[in-house]
Amino acid sequence: MATQNMGPRGLRSAAAVGIGVVAGVLATLLVQRQGLEALRTRLEHLEQNAQAEQTAHAEQTAHTRQAANLATQQRQHWELLSKAIDDPELAEVLDLYEPPVSHKQRRQYLFANALYTNLLLYYRIGNLSRDEFFKHVRGMLQNPIVREYWYATQQHRASIADTDEAELGLLVDDLLRQLEDADTEEWWVVGEPPGEPSGG
Repeated sequence: MATQNMGPRGLRSAAAVGIGVVAGVLATLLVQRQGLEALRTRLEHLEQNAQAEQTAHAEQTAHTRQAANLATQQRQHWELLSKAIDDPELAEVLDLYEPPVSHKQRRQYLFANALYTNLLLYYRIGNLSRDEFFKHVRGMLQNPIVREYWYATQQHRASIADTDEAELGLLVDDLLRQLEDADTEEWWVVGEPPGEPSGG
């Protein structure tokens, strides 16, 4: 058997092949690394999307739960007011007006309260915009009994400062002043509807 002589030429060829193999391996590793980086980026993007969807679903669930709780509260409020409207003795429990009012006025005020509270609930659960709330209240304030009720409960509203209900109460106070100061019979154009509150 003859031995192969690897001279300088053979060594160069072997080195060239070795360099080619190493270059090929490096190129393959680079491509794989780029592919892995792209895959990692894609997975991070998918995780962020999944987390955002989960957060949105949780917020929607919380909003739905809040709306259901408000509706339950509204139903209980109406049941209590109905009992007070129907029973003069129970209505006396709710008579916190200064000066005291007659039985007839008390029943009317309780009903005005139910109307306003219903409107407030519709706004809170998103069935009315702030602008629509304003327009409905402007219509309600055309009734003198509703106006009397609003004035008679002014002290009650003063105790609920720093809430969305208090903010809307101030809006109604301002609208009532504008209606009373207006020198027009076209009440439906009095007052500037408010914009939606910032952040809410």
